[in-house]
Amino acid sequence: LVASLGAVGVVYGDIGTSPLYAVRECFAGPHAASISDRSIVGVISLILWSLICVVVGKYLVALLQADNQGEGGVLSLLALVQGKGQAITLRARALVLVGLFGAALLYGDGMITPAISVLSAVEGVGAAKPALAPFVLPITITLLLGLFWFQDRGTHAVGSIFGPVMTFYFVCISAAAIPWIRDRPDILHAFDPRHALDFLVHGGSRAFFVLGSVVLCVTGGEALYADMGHFGRRPIRTAWFAVVFPALAVNYLGQGARLLALGRGGVADSFYGLFPKSVLLPMIGVATVATIIASQAMISGAFSLSRMAVQLGYSPRLTIVHTSEHLEGEIYVPEINRLLMVACIALVLGFRSSSNLAAAYGIASTGTMVISSILFFSWLKQRRGAAVAAAVVGFFLLFDLSFLSANLVKIGDGGWFPLLVGVVVFTVLSTWKRGRIALLESITKQARPLPDFLAELERHPLHRVEGTAVFMTSASGGAPPILLHHVRHNKVLHEQVVLLSVATERVPVVGLDDRIEVKPLGQGLFQVNAHYGYVELPNVRDLLTRLNDHDIDADMASTTFYLGRETLLLKGDSGMRPWRKALFAFFSRNALPATHFFNIPSDRVVEIGMQIRL
Repeated sequence: LVASLGAVGVVYGDIGTSPLYAVRECFAGPHAASISDRSIVGVISLILWSLICVVVGKYLVALLQADNQGEGGVLSLLALVQGKGQAITLRARALVLVGLFGAALLYGDGMITPAISVLSAVEGVGAAKPALAPFVLPITITLLLGLFWFQDRGTHAVGSIFGPVMTFYFVCISAAAIPWIRDRPDILHAFDPRHALDFLVHGGSRAFFVLGSVVLCVTGGEALYADMGHFGRRPIRTAWFAVVFPALAVNYLGQGARLLALGRGGVADSFYGLFPKSVLLPMIGVATVATIIASQAMISGAFSLSRMAVQLGYSPRLTIVHTSEHLEGEIYVPEINRLLMVACIALVLGFRSSSNLAAAYGIASTGTMVISSILFFSWLKQRRGAAVAAAVVGFFLLFDLSFLSANLVKIGDGGWFPLLVGVVVFTVLSTWKRGRIALLESITKQARPLPDFLAELERHPLHRVEGTAVFMTSASGGAPPILLHHVRHNKVLHEQVVLLSVATERVPVVGLDDRIEVKPLGQGLFQVNAHYGYVELPNVRDLLTRLNDHDIDADMASTTFYLGRETLLLKGDSGMRPWRKALFAFFSRNALPATHFFNIPSDRVVEIGMQIRL
């Protein structure tokens, strides 16, 4: 029950708040649908069947099956498609680039969702009390500042607080719509999909443009998939069929019935107009809280996505703060939080209304929807064959590409923003990955084969001192450059030397039995390979305690860690373009120090400088 309530609050926050603006956008603007009974029923039918086909068909039935040990999301799906130990082919590279751009678009979605959700709710204040209209933007910015200010405190009460609040919100929006449906029961014809098809066939070019607004009702699908690891399939599906879909369907039908009754005069306040004036202000408060919850889901999703990107090697190291002692998935990333806060406030000040922001909103969501379908095709093809995969994904792409095409015409009206964010983030992710590969290749070239190093150590023994030395290395299988530098300059070794390599696997979590591999090399040297999943954070302190079970004396008080501090020289032969080298060097200098990221005591660390050509 708690998990289902949590799914109501967090997973469906984005979809749940779309009635505030989705219907209005379909009937407002230069390409709006005409206010005729036939068009109104057709648009509402499109909305209902989009919810059924996209949310139910694509996400609840299909994509929730593509879990990576229970985890979902575009990067999780990308890791699942890539598999482990597969050859790096041109197709595999293309899938990686597609998946990275999908992840990059999600950051744009995470910036727009809080801005449009909170702004659309607060705009009700201006509608209820016109004298307060000038205060809509200041109130919105204040709420956004408060939302981001409290992120470091975590969301410990997801199931017990967010769920009941959103459930109450869904009850309110459906209860307010019932009287309008009772007065105009002909809106119930919208459940017949023939009305949606009739609108598309006979609506002309306007029907195509209206699709760009209809998509606003399904924009939370990707967040639903990404949050599968927090709640599981069953609670997500239970919440949808028991609470969310019935409430949304009734509310959309109610807004349609109100338009049938009032015509053009009911467009501007299509959502808040459902409520009697006596409860309008309290409902604005409830809707505002609901939009904050919806925003929380996207912000938390951006945090989780950032952690995955760091662990999979696509992002520089970031500060990852766990905000809960019991829930591993509850994290806070201050760098991403500040970025989202500045972007959201800038969007509110720049676009000034939820209608203007709606143009920017659709591009990010529809782009990610198309990319998730492409990755899902690759996954389904491996399991059911090309014919089944093509039929299933072809049906999904019929919706995804139609929605994306309808939103492309909005690029000049604001759709450029998520595309710009996507390109910038994609450039950072791909550059960091390429730079790390080039850096690893350069370090590997400088490394010395371990048999040669051990033979040299046997011929010319070094003075050994008490304690354990841990040399952190990004590549296993050779004597790392920092070890060679240490021996060359200090002419001494500890009694025990651990060559520690930390690798992130393409699975969410690695079992404790598979956490570490220890290989004795002789002469007091050990090769230790530690394995973590992409939702886990390395913890060297914990690793040291486990080494005691492998005949390695790893007392923290007598252990010294040796880390390399690379000075990057940009005139190497790595093949990277000069601007990419400069960008990689910039992020490398400003990345979170390894001592913080790997949880290494800073007072036990010795850094050895190295010059590396890229």
